[in-house]
Amino acid sequence: MSADEPHLTPRRAIAFVVMVFGMFMAILDIQIVSASLSEIQAGLAASPDEISWVQTSYLIAEVVMIPLSGFLARMMSTRYLFALSAAGFTISSFLCATSTSIEEMILWRALQGFLGGGMIPSVFAAAFTIFPPSKRNVVSPIIGLIATLAPTVGPTVGGYLSYTLSWHWLFLVNVLPGIGVTLGAFFLIDFDRPNWSLFERFDWWGLLSLAAFLGGLEYVLEEGPGNDWLADETVAVFVVVTLVGGIVTFYRVLTRDEPIVDLSAFGNVNFAVGSAFSFVMGIGLYGLTYLYPLYLASIRGYDSLMIGETVFVSGLAMFVTAPIAGFLAGRVDLRLMLLVGFVGFAVSTWMLTGMTAEWDFQELLVPQILRGMSLMLSMVPINNLALGTLSRDKMKGGSGLFNLMRNLGGAVGLAVINTQLSDRGALHYDRLREAITWTNDEAMRQLSLMAGNLSSRGLDGQTGALAQMAARVRQQATVMSFIDVFLMLSVLFAGLAVTAFLMRAPQQAGGGGH
Repeated sequence: MSADEPHLTPRRAIAFVVMVFGMFMAILDIQIVSASLSEIQAGLAASPDEISWVQTSYLIAEVVMIPLSGFLARMMSTRYLFALSAAGFTISSFLCATSTSIEEMILWRALQGFLGGGMIPSVFAAAFTIFPPSKRNVVSPIIGLIATLAPTVGPTVGGYLSYTLSWHWLFLVNVLPGIGVTLGAFFLIDFDRPNWSLFERFDWWGLLSLAAFLGGLEYVLEEGPGNDWLADETVAVFVVVTLVGGIVTFYRVLTRDEPIVDLSAFGNVNFAVGSAFSFVMGIGLYGLTYLYPLYLASIRGYDSLMIGETVFVSGLAMFVTAPIAGFLAGRVDLRLMLLVGFVGFAVSTWMLTGMTAEWDFQELLVPQILRGMSLMLSMVPINNLALGTLSRDKMKGGSGLFNLMRNLGGAVGLAVINTQLSDRGALHYDRLREAITWTNDEAMRQLSLMAGNLSSRGLDGQTGALAQMAARVRQQATVMSFIDVFLMLSVLFAGLAVTAFLMRAPQQAGGGGH
Protein backbone atom coordinates (compact mmCIF):
# COMPACT_ATOMS: atom_id res chain seq x y z
CA MET A 1 0.00 0.00 0.00
CA SER A 2 1.42 3.37 -1.01
CA ALA A 3 1.71 6.33 1.35
CA ASP A 4 -1.25 8.08 -0.25
CA GLU A 5 -3.48 4.99 -0.13
CA PRO A 6 -6.84 5.99 1.41
CA HIS A 7 -7.34 4.90 5.02
CA LEU A 8 -10.78 3.41 5.63
CA THR A 9 -12.12 3.85 9.16
CA PRO A 10 -15.45 2.62 10.63
CA ARG A 11 -16.58 6.26 10.83
CA ARG A 12 -15.95 6.76 7.12
CA ALA A 13 -17.71 3.50 6.25
CA ILE A 14 -20.82 4.59 8.21
CA ALA A 15 -20.65 8.05 6.62
CA PHE A 16 -20.59 6.42 3.18
CA VAL A 17 -23.70 4.35 4.01
CA VAL A 18 -25.46 7.59 5.05
CA MET A 19 -24.44 9.20 1.76
CA VAL A 20 -25.66 6.22 -0.27
CA PHE A 21 -29.05 6.48 1.42
CA GLY A 22 -29.20 10.18 0.56
CA MET A 23 -28.35 9.43 -3.07
CA PHE A 24 -31.07 6.77 -3.16
CA MET A 25 -33.67 9.36 -2.08
CA ALA A 26 -32.47 11.89 -4.66
CA ILE A 27 -32.51 9.43 -7.59
CA LEU A 28 -35.77 7.81 -6.45
CA ASP A 29 -37.49 11.20 -6.58
CA ILE A 30 -36.81 11.46 -10.32
CA GLN A 31 -39.31 8.68 -11.00
CA ILE A 32 -41.41 8.40 -7.83
CA VAL A 33 -44.04 10.83 -9.15
CA SER A 34 -44.14 9.39 -12.69
CA ALA A 35 -46.86 6.81 -11.93
CA SER A 36 -48.89 9.28 -9.82
CA LEU A 37 -49.01 12.45 -11.91
CA SER A 38 -52.76 12.07 -12.45
CA GLU A 39 -53.37 12.08 -8.67
CA ILE A 40 -51.20 15.18 -8.23
CA GLN A 41 -52.95 16.84 -11.17
CA ALA A 42 -56.36 16.23 -9.60
CA GLY A 43 -55.17 17.37 -6.16
CA LEU A 44 -53.78 20.66 -7.45
CA ALA A 45 -56.39 21.25 -10.17
CA ALA A 46 -53.63 21.49 -12.79
CA SER A 47 -53.95 21.25 -16.57
CA PRO A 48 -52.25 18.42 -18.54
CA ASP A 49 -49.63 20.89 -19.82
CA GLU A 50 -48.88 22.19 -16.33
CA ILE A 51 -48.59 18.81 -14.60
CA SER A 52 -45.69 17.71 -16.83
CA TRP A 53 -43.63 20.47 -15.22
CA VAL A 54 -43.68 18.59 -11.91
CA GLN A 55 -41.23 16.24 -13.61
CA THR A 56 -39.53 18.68 -15.98
CA SER A 57 -38.64 21.28 -13.33
CA TYR A 58 -36.94 18.62 -11.20
CA LEU A 59 -34.90 17.30 -14.12
CA ILE A 60 -33.81 20.74 -15.36
CA ALA A 61 -32.62 21.84 -11.92
CA GLU A 62 -30.88 18.54 -11.19
CA VAL A 63 -28.99 18.44 -14.49
CA VAL A 64 -27.54 21.92 -13.75
CA MET A 65 -26.38 20.99 -10.24
CA ILE A 66 -24.72 17.65 -11.07
CA PRO A 67 -21.70 19.07 -13.00
CA LEU A 68 -21.55 22.11 -10.69
CA SER A 69 -21.17 19.86 -7.65
CA GLY A 70 -17.50 19.13 -8.41
CA PHE A 71 -16.47 22.77 -7.91
CA LEU A 72 -18.77 23.18 -4.90
CA ALA A 73 -17.33 20.05 -3.23
CA ARG A 74 -13.80 21.41 -3.61
CA MET A 75 -14.87 24.81 -2.25
CA MET A 76 -17.20 23.71 0.57
CA SER A 77 -15.91 20.15 1.21
CA THR A 78 -18.00 17.02 0.83
CA ARG A 79 -19.27 17.39 4.40
CA TYR A 80 -20.86 20.82 4.03
CA LEU A 81 -22.08 20.27 0.46
CA PHE A 82 -23.77 16.96 1.28
CA ALA A 83 -25.29 18.13 4.57
CA LEU A 84 -26.60 21.34 2.99
CA SER A 85 -27.96 19.43 -0.02
CA ALA A 86 -29.68 16.85 2.21
CA ALA A 87 -31.19 19.53 4.46
CA GLY A 88 -32.47 21.56 1.50
CA PHE A 89 -33.80 18.42 -0.21
CA THR A 90 -35.70 17.48 2.96
CA ILE A 91 -37.21 20.95 3.43
CA SER A 92 -38.24 21.21 -0.23
CA SER A 93 -39.80 17.71 -0.03
CA PHE A 94 -41.98 18.92 2.85
CA LEU A 95 -42.88 22.06 0.90
CA CYS A 96 -43.87 19.92 -2.13
CA ALA A 97 -46.23 17.91 0.10
CA THR A 98 -47.88 21.08 1.44
CA SER A 99 -48.22 22.80 -1.96
CA THR A 100 -51.69 24.19 -2.65
CA SER A 101 -51.13 25.21 -6.28
CA ILE A 102 -49.28 23.87 -9.30
CA GLU A 103 -47.01 26.95 -9.32
CA GLU A 104 -45.85 26.22 -5.76
CA MET A 105 -45.29 22.57 -6.61
CA ILE A 106 -43.15 23.41 -9.66
CA LEU A 107 -41.02 25.86 -7.63
CA TRP A 108 -40.37 23.40 -4.79
CA ARG A 109 -39.76 20.52 -7.19
CA ALA A 110 -37.08 22.59 -8.96
CA LEU A 111 -35.43 23.34 -5.60
CA GLN A 112 -35.69 19.67 -4.65
CA GLY A 113 -34.03 18.62 -7.91
CA PHE A 114 -31.24 21.20 -7.63
CA LEU A 115 -30.31 20.24 -4.07
CA GLY A 116 -30.80 16.52 -4.68
CA GLY A 117 -28.38 16.77 -7.59
CA GLY A 118 -25.63 17.80 -5.17
CA MET A 119 -25.75 14.45 -3.38
CA ILE A 120 -25.46 12.07 -6.35
CA PRO A 121 -21.91 12.78 -7.66
CA SER A 122 -20.57 13.13 -4.09
CA VAL A 123 -21.27 9.45 -3.44
CA PHE A 124 -19.45 8.29 -6.59
CA ALA A 125 -16.47 10.52 -5.74
CA ALA A 126 -16.39 9.27 -2.13
CA ALA A 127 -16.52 5.62 -3.24
CA PHE A 128 -13.35 6.02 -5.28
CA THR A 129 -11.63 8.35 -2.79
CA ILE A 130 -12.06 6.80 0.67
CA PHE A 131 -12.03 3.12 -0.30
CA PRO A 132 -8.78 1.41 -1.33
CA PRO A 133 -8.80 -0.27 -4.77
CA SER A 134 -9.04 -3.70 -3.13
CA LYS A 135 -12.48 -2.77 -1.73
CA ARG A 136 -13.94 -1.28 -4.92
CA ASN A 137 -15.45 -4.56 -6.08
CA VAL A 138 -17.66 -4.36 -2.97
CA VAL A 139 -18.43 -0.64 -3.16
CA SER A 140 -19.03 -0.29 -6.91
CA PRO A 141 -21.96 -2.75 -6.98
CA ILE A 142 -23.56 -0.81 -4.12
CA ILE A 143 -23.53 2.55 -5.89
CA GLY A 144 -24.32 0.88 -9.22
CA LEU A 145 -27.31 -0.84 -7.61
CA ILE A 146 -28.62 2.40 -6.10
CA ALA A 147 -28.12 4.39 -9.33
CA THR A 148 -30.10 1.82 -11.36
CA LEU A 149 -32.50 0.42 -8.75
CA ALA A 150 -33.85 3.77 -7.52
CA PRO A 151 -35.33 4.93 -10.85
CA THR A 152 -36.51 1.39 -11.64
CA VAL A 153 -38.52 0.97 -8.43
CA GLY A 154 -39.61 4.63 -8.40
CA PRO A 155 -42.95 3.96 -10.16
CA THR A 156 -43.56 0.98 -7.84
CA VAL A 157 -42.96 2.97 -4.65
CA GLY A 158 -44.86 5.99 -5.98
CA GLY A 159 -47.82 3.93 -7.13
CA TYR A 160 -48.06 2.14 -3.78
CA LEU A 161 -47.83 5.34 -1.70
CA SER A 162 -50.39 7.28 -3.74
CA TYR A 163 -52.76 4.28 -3.92
CA THR A 164 -52.69 3.36 -0.20
CA LEU A 165 -52.19 6.83 1.34
CA SER A 166 -52.20 9.95 -0.87
CA TRP A 167 -49.93 11.76 -3.31
CA HIS A 168 -48.63 13.95 -0.44
CA TRP A 169 -46.74 10.94 0.90
CA LEU A 170 -44.61 10.80 -2.26
CA PHE A 171 -42.77 13.73 -0.65
CA LEU A 172 -43.48 13.32 3.09
CA VAL A 173 -41.72 9.95 2.97
CA ASN A 174 -38.43 11.86 2.51
CA VAL A 175 -38.71 14.00 5.64
CA LEU A 176 -37.60 11.74 8.51
CA PRO A 177 -34.91 9.88 6.49
CA GLY A 178 -33.75 13.27 5.15
CA ILE A 179 -33.24 14.63 8.66
CA GLY A 180 -31.24 11.52 9.54
CA VAL A 181 -29.07 11.83 6.42
CA THR A 182 -28.45 15.54 7.11
CA LEU A 183 -27.30 14.93 10.68
CA GLY A 184 -25.28 11.85 9.74
CA ALA A 185 -23.50 13.69 6.91
CA PHE A 186 -22.69 16.72 9.07
CA PHE A 187 -21.26 14.76 12.00
CA LEU A 188 -19.60 11.83 10.21
CA ILE A 189 -18.11 12.99 6.89
CA ASP A 190 -14.43 13.87 7.25
CA PHE A 191 -13.02 12.98 3.83
CA ASP A 192 -11.71 16.42 2.91
CA ARG A 193 -11.42 20.07 3.95
CA PRO A 194 -13.08 23.16 2.45
CA ASN A 195 -11.13 25.62 0.34
CA TRP A 196 -13.18 28.78 0.80
CA SER A 197 -10.72 30.85 -1.22
CA LEU A 198 -12.25 29.28 -4.35
CA PHE A 199 -15.38 31.36 -3.70
CA GLU A 200 -13.51 34.49 -4.75
CA ARG A 201 -12.85 32.85 -8.13
CA PHE A 202 -16.38 31.50 -8.58
CA ASP A 203 -17.47 32.05 -12.18
CA TRP A 204 -20.97 33.54 -11.88
CA TRP A 205 -21.25 34.10 -15.64
CA GLY A 206 -20.15 30.51 -16.11
CA LEU A 207 -22.95 29.37 -13.78
CA LEU A 208 -25.50 31.42 -15.70
CA SER A 209 -24.37 30.05 -19.06
CA LEU A 210 -24.25 26.49 -17.68
CA ALA A 211 -27.84 26.84 -16.43
CA ALA A 212 -28.92 28.20 -19.83
CA PHE A 213 -27.09 25.43 -21.70
CA LEU A 214 -28.12 22.37 -19.66
CA GLY A 215 -31.47 23.72 -18.49
CA GLY A 216 -32.42 24.73 -22.03
CA LEU A 217 -31.25 21.39 -23.42
CA GLU A 218 -33.29 19.47 -20.85
CA TYR A 219 -36.37 21.56 -21.65
CA VAL A 220 -36.00 21.01 -25.41
CA LEU A 221 -35.57 17.25 -24.96
CA GLU A 222 -38.54 17.05 -22.55
CA GLU A 223 -41.01 19.24 -24.44
CA GLY A 224 -39.83 18.87 -28.05
CA PRO A 225 -41.34 15.45 -28.89
CA GLY A 226 -44.83 16.46 -27.77
CA ASN A 227 -44.78 19.88 -29.43
CA ASP A 228 -43.41 19.03 -32.88
CA TRP A 229 -39.94 20.36 -32.02
CA LEU A 230 -39.09 23.66 -33.77
CA ALA A 231 -42.69 24.14 -34.90
CA ASP A 232 -43.36 25.22 -31.30
CA GLU A 233 -42.20 28.79 -30.64
CA THR A 234 -41.15 28.19 -27.02
CA VAL A 235 -39.09 25.11 -27.95
CA ALA A 236 -37.41 27.09 -30.75
CA VAL A 237 -36.52 29.89 -28.29
CA PHE A 238 -34.99 27.38 -25.89
CA VAL A 239 -32.96 25.86 -28.72
CA VAL A 240 -31.37 29.28 -29.23
CA VAL A 241 -30.86 29.65 -25.45
CA THR A 242 -29.20 26.22 -25.39
CA LEU A 243 -26.83 27.04 -28.29
CA VAL A 244 -25.79 30.42 -26.86
CA GLY A 245 -25.43 28.96 -23.36
CA GLY A 246 -23.35 26.07 -24.70
CA ILE A 247 -20.97 28.33 -26.62
CA VAL A 248 -20.44 30.63 -23.62
CA THR A 249 -20.08 27.69 -21.22
CA PHE A 250 -17.38 25.94 -23.25
CA TYR A 251 -15.56 29.23 -23.88
CA ARG A 252 -15.37 30.01 -20.15
CA VAL A 253 -14.57 26.43 -19.18
CA LEU A 254 -11.66 26.27 -21.63
CA THR A 255 -10.20 29.74 -20.97
CA ARG A 256 -10.43 30.19 -17.16
CA ASP A 257 -7.82 29.00 -14.67
CA GLU A 258 -10.56 27.87 -12.26
CA PRO A 259 -13.53 26.81 -14.45
CA ILE A 260 -16.90 26.07 -12.91
CA VAL A 261 -16.80 22.65 -14.63
CA ASP A 262 -13.46 20.90 -15.05
CA LEU A 263 -13.38 18.97 -18.34
CA SER A 264 -9.79 17.78 -17.96
CA ALA A 265 -10.97 14.34 -16.78
CA PHE A 266 -11.91 13.61 -20.41
CA GLY A 267 -8.19 13.45 -21.14
CA ASN A 268 -8.28 10.02 -19.48
CA VAL A 269 -9.24 7.52 -22.22
CA ASN A 270 -11.04 5.18 -19.83
CA PHE A 271 -13.05 8.04 -18.36
CA ALA A 272 -13.98 9.40 -21.78
CA VAL A 273 -15.13 6.02 -23.12
CA GLY A 274 -16.77 5.16 -19.77
CA SER A 275 -18.74 8.42 -19.87
CA ALA A 276 -19.96 7.54 -23.37
CA PHE A 277 -21.08 4.16 -22.02
CA SER A 278 -22.75 5.94 -19.08
CA PHE A 279 -24.67 8.02 -21.64
CA VAL A 280 -25.88 4.84 -23.37
CA MET A 281 -26.76 3.25 -20.03
CA GLY A 282 -28.93 6.29 -19.34
CA ILE A 283 -30.84 5.60 -22.57
CA GLY A 284 -31.46 1.99 -21.57
CA LEU A 285 -32.14 2.67 -17.89
CA TYR A 286 -34.57 5.59 -18.21
CA GLY A 287 -35.93 4.50 -21.60
CA LEU A 288 -37.27 1.15 -20.41
CA THR A 289 -38.29 2.58 -17.03
CA TYR A 290 -40.55 4.80 -19.14
CA LEU A 291 -41.65 2.28 -21.80
CA TYR A 292 -42.85 -0.55 -19.55
CA PRO A 293 -45.31 1.61 -17.53
CA LEU A 294 -46.42 3.42 -20.70
CA TYR A 295 -47.30 0.12 -22.41
CA LEU A 296 -49.09 -1.22 -19.33
CA ALA A 297 -51.11 1.99 -18.90
CA SER A 298 -51.98 2.77 -22.53
CA ILE A 299 -52.45 -0.77 -23.89
CA ARG A 300 -53.36 -2.87 -20.85
CA GLY A 301 -55.18 -0.13 -18.89
CA TYR A 302 -53.27 -0.77 -15.64
CA ASP A 303 -53.46 1.67 -12.72
CA SER A 304 -50.35 2.96 -10.89
CA LEU A 305 -50.32 0.15 -8.31
CA MET A 306 -50.69 -2.62 -10.92
CA ILE A 307 -47.90 -1.05 -12.99
CA GLY A 308 -45.65 -0.88 -9.93
CA GLU A 309 -46.25 -4.52 -9.08
CA THR A 310 -45.47 -5.59 -12.66
CA VAL A 311 -42.24 -3.64 -13.19
CA PHE A 312 -40.85 -4.49 -9.74
CA VAL A 313 -39.30 -7.63 -11.26
CA SER A 314 -36.43 -5.64 -12.83
CA GLY A 315 -35.51 -4.09 -9.49
CA LEU A 316 -35.54 -7.49 -7.80
CA ALA A 317 -33.25 -8.89 -10.53
CA MET A 318 -30.82 -5.99 -10.01
CA PHE A 319 -30.78 -6.55 -6.25
CA VAL A 320 -29.97 -10.25 -6.66
CA THR A 321 -27.34 -9.62 -9.36
CA ALA A 322 -25.43 -6.86 -7.49
CA PRO A 323 -23.32 -9.19 -5.27
CA ILE A 324 -22.73 -11.49 -8.26
CA ALA A 325 -21.44 -8.51 -10.28
CA GLY A 326 -19.15 -7.53 -7.40
CA PHE A 327 -17.81 -11.08 -7.16
CA LEU A 328 -17.15 -11.27 -10.91
CA ALA A 329 -15.55 -7.80 -11.03
CA GLY A 330 -12.56 -9.06 -9.02
CA ARG A 331 -12.10 -12.20 -11.08
CA VAL A 332 -12.81 -11.53 -14.76
CA ASP A 333 -11.86 -8.84 -17.26
CA LEU A 334 -14.19 -5.91 -16.63
CA ARG A 335 -14.44 -5.32 -20.38
CA LEU A 336 -15.80 -8.85 -20.81
CA MET A 337 -18.42 -8.14 -18.13
CA LEU A 338 -19.41 -4.99 -19.98
CA LEU A 339 -19.70 -6.94 -23.23
CA VAL A 340 -21.95 -9.57 -21.60
CA GLY A 341 -24.07 -6.86 -19.96
CA PHE A 342 -24.66 -4.97 -23.21
CA VAL A 343 -25.43 -8.17 -25.14
CA GLY A 344 -27.86 -9.25 -22.39
CA PHE A 345 -29.62 -5.89 -22.57
CA ALA A 346 -29.86 -6.17 -26.36
CA VAL A 347 -31.38 -9.66 -26.03
CA SER A 348 -33.90 -8.43 -23.42
CA THR A 349 -35.18 -5.72 -25.77
CA TRP A 350 -35.08 -8.08 -28.77
CA MET A 351 -37.44 -10.42 -26.89
CA LEU A 352 -39.93 -7.54 -26.67
CA THR A 353 -40.14 -7.21 -30.47
CA GLY A 354 -42.66 -10.07 -30.43
CA MET A 355 -45.03 -8.01 -28.29
CA THR A 356 -48.80 -8.06 -28.78
CA ALA A 357 -51.62 -6.10 -27.12
CA GLU A 358 -52.28 -9.13 -24.90
CA TRP A 359 -48.83 -9.25 -23.25
CA ASP A 360 -49.03 -9.30 -19.48
CA PHE A 361 -46.83 -10.01 -16.44
CA GLN A 362 -46.04 -13.53 -17.66
CA GLU A 363 -44.74 -12.44 -21.08
CA LEU A 364 -42.78 -9.50 -19.63
CA LEU A 365 -41.18 -11.54 -16.84
CA VAL A 366 -38.08 -12.94 -18.58
CA PRO A 367 -37.21 -9.72 -20.50
CA GLN A 368 -37.45 -7.77 -17.23
CA ILE A 369 -35.23 -10.22 -15.34
CA LEU A 370 -32.66 -10.20 -18.14
CA ARG A 371 -32.77 -6.40 -18.28
CA GLY A 372 -32.18 -6.07 -14.51
CA MET A 373 -29.27 -8.52 -14.53
CA SER A 374 -27.69 -6.88 -17.58
CA LEU A 375 -27.91 -3.38 -16.08
CA MET A 376 -25.92 -4.48 -13.03
CA LEU A 377 -23.37 -6.43 -15.09
CA SER A 378 -22.84 -3.26 -17.16
CA MET A 379 -22.93 -0.62 -14.43
CA VAL A 380 -20.24 -2.12 -12.17
CA PRO A 381 -17.50 -2.33 -14.84
CA ILE A 382 -18.46 1.09 -16.26
CA ASN A 383 -18.02 2.66 -12.79
CA ASN A 384 -14.73 0.87 -12.12
CA LEU A 385 -13.23 1.47 -15.56
CA ALA A 386 -14.27 5.13 -15.81
CA LEU A 387 -13.67 6.42 -12.27
CA GLY A 388 -11.17 3.85 -11.00
CA THR A 389 -8.29 5.29 -13.05
CA LEU A 390 -8.88 9.00 -12.27
CA SER A 391 -6.46 10.79 -9.95
CA ARG A 392 -7.84 12.04 -6.62
CA ASP A 393 -7.73 15.70 -7.69
CA LYS A 394 -9.89 14.93 -10.77
CA MET A 395 -12.39 12.70 -8.92
CA LYS A 396 -14.95 15.28 -7.76
CA GLY A 397 -15.25 17.02 -11.11
CA GLY A 398 -15.10 13.72 -12.98
CA SER A 399 -17.88 12.20 -10.88
CA GLY A 400 -20.17 15.11 -11.72
CA LEU A 401 -19.50 14.75 -15.45
CA PHE A 402 -19.92 10.96 -15.31
CA ASN A 403 -23.35 11.27 -13.68
CA LEU A 404 -24.31 14.12 -16.00
CA MET A 405 -23.70 11.87 -19.00
CA ARG A 406 -26.07 9.22 -17.61
CA ASN A 407 -28.81 11.82 -17.05
CA LEU A 408 -28.32 13.39 -20.48
CA GLY A 409 -28.44 9.91 -22.01
CA GLY A 410 -31.80 9.41 -20.34
CA ALA A 411 -33.09 12.79 -21.58
CA VAL A 412 -31.91 12.24 -25.16
CA GLY A 413 -33.19 8.66 -25.11
CA LEU A 414 -36.67 9.69 -23.93
CA ALA A 415 -36.84 12.45 -26.56
CA VAL A 416 -35.94 10.00 -29.35
CA ILE A 417 -38.28 7.32 -27.96
CA ASN A 418 -41.24 9.71 -27.73
CA THR A 419 -40.59 11.01 -31.25
CA GLN A 420 -40.36 7.47 -32.61
CA LEU A 421 -43.53 6.37 -30.81
CA SER A 422 -45.43 9.32 -32.25
CA ASP A 423 -44.07 9.18 -35.81
CA ARG A 424 -44.08 5.40 -36.20
CA GLY A 425 -47.50 5.13 -34.54
CA ALA A 426 -48.96 7.56 -37.07
CA LEU A 427 -47.26 5.69 -39.95
CA HIS A 428 -48.53 2.27 -38.83
CA TYR A 429 -52.03 3.65 -38.26
CA ASP A 430 -52.18 5.02 -41.81
CA ARG A 431 -50.95 1.73 -43.29
CA LEU A 432 -53.38 -0.38 -41.27
CA ARG A 433 -56.26 1.95 -42.08
CA GLU A 434 -55.50 1.65 -45.81
CA ALA A 435 -55.75 -2.14 -45.51
CA ILE A 436 -59.26 -2.03 -44.03
CA THR A 437 -61.46 -1.69 -47.10
CA TRP A 438 -64.76 -3.16 -48.28
CA THR A 439 -62.75 -5.70 -50.29
CA ASN A 440 -61.02 -7.06 -47.18
CA ASP A 441 -63.08 -10.11 -46.23
CA GLU A 442 -61.60 -10.51 -42.75
CA ALA A 443 -62.17 -6.82 -41.91
CA MET A 444 -65.77 -7.09 -43.07
CA ARG A 445 -66.28 -10.25 -41.01
CA GLN A 446 -64.93 -8.57 -37.86
CA LEU A 447 -67.11 -5.48 -38.44
CA SER A 448 -70.17 -7.67 -38.93
CA LEU A 449 -69.51 -9.56 -35.69
CA MET A 450 -69.00 -6.34 -33.70
CA ALA A 451 -72.10 -4.72 -35.25
CA GLY A 452 -74.22 -7.78 -34.44
CA ASN A 453 -72.97 -7.85 -30.85
CA LEU A 454 -73.78 -4.15 -30.33
CA SER A 455 -77.17 -4.39 -32.06
CA SER A 456 -78.18 -7.27 -29.77
CA ARG A 457 -77.72 -4.84 -26.88
CA GLY A 458 -80.00 -2.25 -28.47
CA LEU A 459 -77.15 0.00 -29.69
CA ASP A 460 -76.33 1.46 -33.10
CA GLY A 461 -74.36 -1.52 -34.37
CA GLN A 462 -72.91 -0.06 -37.57
CA THR A 463 -71.59 3.17 -36.00
CA GLY A 464 -70.35 1.41 -32.89
CA ALA A 465 -68.56 -1.28 -34.91
CA LEU A 466 -66.67 1.35 -36.93
CA ALA A 467 -65.63 3.12 -33.70
CA GLN A 468 -64.44 -0.17 -32.20
CA MET A 469 -62.49 -1.04 -35.34
CA ALA A 470 -60.80 2.37 -35.34
CA ALA A 471 -59.81 1.92 -31.66
CA ARG A 472 -58.47 -1.56 -32.40
CA VAL A 473 -56.42 -0.27 -35.34
CA ARG A 474 -55.01 2.59 -33.23
CA GLN A 475 -54.09 0.16 -30.46
CA GLN A 476 -52.34 -2.17 -32.91
CA ALA A 477 -50.46 0.77 -34.46
CA THR A 478 -49.29 1.82 -30.97
CA VAL A 479 -48.06 -1.69 -30.20
CA MET A 480 -46.17 -1.76 -33.52
CA SER A 481 -44.52 1.58 -32.66
CA PHE A 482 -43.37 0.05 -29.31
CA ILE A 483 -41.87 -2.86 -31.25
CA ASP A 484 -39.96 -0.41 -33.49
CA VAL A 485 -38.48 1.32 -30.42
CA PHE A 486 -37.46 -2.00 -28.83
CA LEU A 487 -35.79 -3.00 -32.10
CA MET A 488 -33.91 0.31 -32.17
CA LEU A 489 -32.65 -0.23 -28.59
CA SER A 490 -31.59 -3.80 -29.45
CA VAL A 491 -29.48 -2.60 -32.38
CA LEU A 492 -27.96 0.20 -30.27
CA PHE A 493 -26.81 -2.05 -27.43
CA ALA A 494 -25.72 -4.94 -29.68
CA GLY A 495 -23.65 -2.54 -31.78
CA LEU A 496 -22.01 -0.92 -28.76
CA ALA A 497 -21.22 -4.23 -27.08
CA VAL A 498 -18.19 -4.77 -29.32
CA THR A 499 -16.78 -1.35 -28.39
CA ALA A 500 -16.28 -2.46 -24.77
CA PHE A 501 -12.72 -3.40 -25.62
CA LEU A 502 -11.88 0.20 -26.57
CA MET A 503 -11.18 0.68 -22.88
CA ARG A 504 -7.79 -0.14 -21.47
CA ALA A 505 -7.53 -3.20 -19.25
CA PRO A 506 -7.42 -1.95 -15.64
CA GLN A 507 -4.71 -2.78 -13.14
CA GLN A 508 -5.40 -5.50 -10.62
CA ALA A 509 -7.38 -4.51 -7.56
CA GLY A 510 -4.36 -4.27 -5.42
CA GLY A 511 -2.63 -1.90 -7.72
CA GLY A 512 -5.28 0.48 -8.84
CA GLY A 513 -4.73 4.02 -8.06
CA HIS A 514 -0.92 3.81 -7.72
